[in-house]
Amino acid sequence: MSGRLYTKTQKTYMKKILFLLVLVISHLVGFSQVKWDLRKIVDYAMANNISVKQLAVQASISALTYNQSKLSQYPGANFSGNTGFSSGRNQDPTTFSLITQNYVSSGLQLQTSADIFNWYSKKNTILANQWELQAANAGIDKLKNDIALTVANGYLQVLLAKEQQNIARVQLQQTKEQLAYTRKLVNAGSLPELNAAELEAQQARDSASYISARGNAQQATLLLKSSMNFDASEPFEIDVPPVELIPVEPIADLQPEAVIALALVNLPQQRVNDFKLKAAQKTAEAAHGRMYPTFSAFGSLGSGFNSRAKEITSSRQILAPIGKVSVGGTDYSVFPNQPFTSYSYGNSAFFDQVNLNFRQSVGLSLSVPIFNAAQARTSWQRSKFNIQIVQLQKEGDNQKIKQDIYQAYNAATVAMEKFTASEKIVATSQRSFEFAQKRYEVGMLSTFELITNQNNLFRAKLESVLNQFDYVFKMKVLEFYRGQGLKL
Repeated sequence: MSGRLYTKTQKTYMKKILFLLVLVISHLVGFSQVKWDLRKIVDYAMANNISVKQLAVQASISALTYNQSKLSQYPGANFSGNTGFSSGRNQDPTTFSLITQNYVSSGLQLQTSADIFNWYSKKNTILANQWELQAANAGIDKLKNDIALTVANGYLQVLLAKEQQNIARVQLQQTKEQLAYTRKLVNAGSLPELNAAELEAQQARDSASYISARGNAQQATLLLKSSMNFDASEPFEIDVPPVELIPVEPIADLQPEAVIALALVNLPQQRVNDFKLKAAQKTAEAAHGRMYPTFSAFGSLGSGFNSRAKEITSSRQILAPIGKVSVGGTDYSVFPNQPFTSYSYGNSAFFDQVNLNFRQSVGLSLSVPIFNAAQARTSWQRSKFNIQIVQLQKEGDNQKIKQDIYQAYNAATVAMEKFTASEKIVATSQRSFEFAQKRYEVGMLSTFELITNQNNLFRAKLESVLNQFDYVFKMKVLEFYRGQGLKL
């Protein structure tokens, strides 16, 4: 029986292991089959970037500050209670008379207050916190834009590296085919062994170039993973669109002045500066308001209890003689006209005392700042200097964005001209290599000259691809400055 139970337990355990293995393998297979395009890469980077998460926490703190400042408009209320033991000569907290008895006392109080007029200090503080919150959110957008630009650059670098790897692979394959063809001619006695040796050396160089290009592609992929905060050990395959199919807007639509006008409105950094300037202005107005008197209303409810407090528990009327008189030698008792009342006292109950001692107060208060070591005035003056700092920051950022856009436009124009020129070089080098190959096949060109033409074509293609990707990226940077995102 125990053996059968053990077997069933083993089978159940093995089934669970197999089930987990299937889940892990299917997850890895499914994950490896995902091809990452730029949109997925940017979204992943934004969702997993630590700096973005930190700014999001700061924005949440700004939201709490803003909400708390809005609640400060409403009256405040506080409840307090206390219990204590007293001995010696002290004041009864309920009758306020001096006593020398030991007692236990309790006190209850509810207080409220509200500002009636404070020269709009609270209102301006609320507006300042609101602008600070919007600045914090715009700061998150700015960081996301920076991440998008960095990731897009890394993405293009991976595409470039893979294209260079493909060119190196094609070059290596061509050399292998030429070597095989030449080897046949050498074996037939049509060409000397030197031709084959030169091509074997070229094949070795092409193989080294291919290995280097493949390593560069892997390194570019690792750098992209790092900028995405992606696990380096996880499989990762990017979607490789042909570079000629990446949409690039005409340079005529990206003139500097037009891009600058859009950048000053749409870029998050400019919006951050606008919001911070408005917040600084409202903070200064709030600080100025605190230099003037504040009118407030207040009210309170309270009661107390004393363990020595007494209350009447019973009473009875007594008619007793108050003296005697002698009339004609006879003594007579003298009684008052009215009987007097005799009272019995006992400890007063807690809730009876609370009800009996219940008191209320309401009133108005005026607070006038006369001298507080110039704190209020210094705060106001400091807030005015802060406005100047934010204004200078805004002007500096606006000047920088103008310079960056003009530089980006110039770089894009140069990159476009270089790419156009490199295309012509590739076309010329391709024709030259084709002619050289035909001459080589009929014995009119040496192997060294053929290899030279082939290397010239290889370098022309690499330079053209590099210039093409450089042109695309420079154009994308120029498009980015318009504050409308990246499109690839």
